[in-house]
Amino acid sequence: MSETDGEIHLEYGRDEKPPLPKSILLGLQHVAVMIVPATAVAFIVAGAVGLNPADTAYIVQMVLLFSGLATIVQAYTVGPIGAKLPIVMGTSFTFVGAATTIGANQGLAAVFGAILVTGFAVEGLIGWQFKRIKPFFPPLVTGLVVVIIGLYLIPVAMDYSAGGVGASDYGALHNIGLAALVLGIAVVLNMFTRGVARLLSILVGISVGYAVAVAFGLVDFSPVFDAAWVAIPAPGRFGFEFDPVAIITFAFLFLVSAMETVGDMSGITAAEGRNPDDEEFRGGLFTDGLLSSLGSIFAAFPVTSFSQNVGIVNFTGVMSRHVVGISGVMLAILGLSPKVGAVVTTIPSAVFGGAVVLMAGMVAASGARLIALHTDLNRRNMVIMAVALGLGLGVTTRPDAISGLPQAAQTFFGEPVIMTALSALILNTFVPGDQSPLFDAPPEGPRDAPAPAVDDD
Repeated sequence: MSETDGEIHLEYGRDEKPPLPKSILLGLQHVAVMIVPATAVAFIVAGAVGLNPADTAYIVQMVLLFSGLATIVQAYTVGPIGAKLPIVMGTSFTFVGAATTIGANQGLAAVFGAILVTGFAVEGLIGWQFKRIKPFFPPLVTGLVVVIIGLYLIPVAMDYSAGGVGASDYGALHNIGLAALVLGIAVVLNMFTRGVARLLSILVGISVGYAVAVAFGLVDFSPVFDAAWVAIPAPGRFGFEFDPVAIITFAFLFLVSAMETVGDMSGITAAEGRNPDDEEFRGGLFTDGLLSSLGSIFAAFPVTSFSQNVGIVNFTGVMSRHVVGISGVMLAILGLSPKVGAVVTTIPSAVFGGAVVLMAGMVAASGARLIALHTDLNRRNMVIMAVALGLGLGVTTRPDAISGLPQAAQTFFGEPVIMTALSALILNTFVPGDQSPLFDAPPEGPRDAPAPAVDDD
């Protein structure tokens, strides 16, 4: 199989530039899908820590600003920083638990101090040495990481579709109806139309859903009136403390972030039927780590690749990094103008839920395609897939199953990406096979004998 076998039909390749009006709309589509989950981390942590509205708004602003800057760097690069791939960056839910617990118990100074120390130290080191460790992350391992990212996003997507966790109208008919409307429009336009209608299918679905929500009085515009027009970033607003426990915890979580980025990058290049090369991996990981550390100086939570937007690339066939660069500019502008950002955040969670359900499924599907293109689905590889996905989904659906472990171990092994990546990595490394870095490919021979047919009688 050649390196590009199985690539999907791309409307625009990585370096192609759609016409500017179309690029702006395609960029807006990326922003529309990720802005609520990207800012949700800030709202959740701020609420748990007990910040006042002004400090909460400031953190949301910084998350948007540094998400935009990191996205621009990924698209165009600054020296060795950046991958020249259409990677949309935002704050990951991976960091919510630790930021909430440490922020509530020790203060946000300990959170931002830990991020400052561990961001580039962990992901920068992984990126720097990735050429050496790359053999340990063949398509079987990276594909499984992509699959689990998509699968564990589905419950998040369903929560949004139901109105958002903790919402008084969670699961109400109007929420499910809005999500179904967005999902239905996006699927119909993508499957049965061509041209601009297909490329912008997700944006059209979100726009129609938002209009319906406004018509039924489901949108609260008060945040728009309360927000300031411009807010200037202020370094060290919450101070810095360097607590060893917080630093170790965030070091683990940046390892998770690195695995997610490796998986997301593989999901993007799977549209071309290939894995990222060494330079792309290194530049992408450098961006994750460096921009996270820089952002912490201004009270932004860590930025990492956004899996929902990997789904958009595969769903629309638009792989242009220039489109994503425009998305980064939009996010940066939103970060500098809380008034404009507040307009976007008035969109109900259920409207985004319909789009995120679709995107999460597309992420998982792109991971499955990556495995199928480059992996022989023999008994050895099927067992590795079974163990990795079983453990990853297991800790996601039943986190209390490991409640007897020490808290640090719960934080580490409770992450589905860690469980999937580690189990796949260990088994693939030490079980002889064609993708193992320690063993030569087995000689050509007959495949495993097929299972005997079952007599239904």
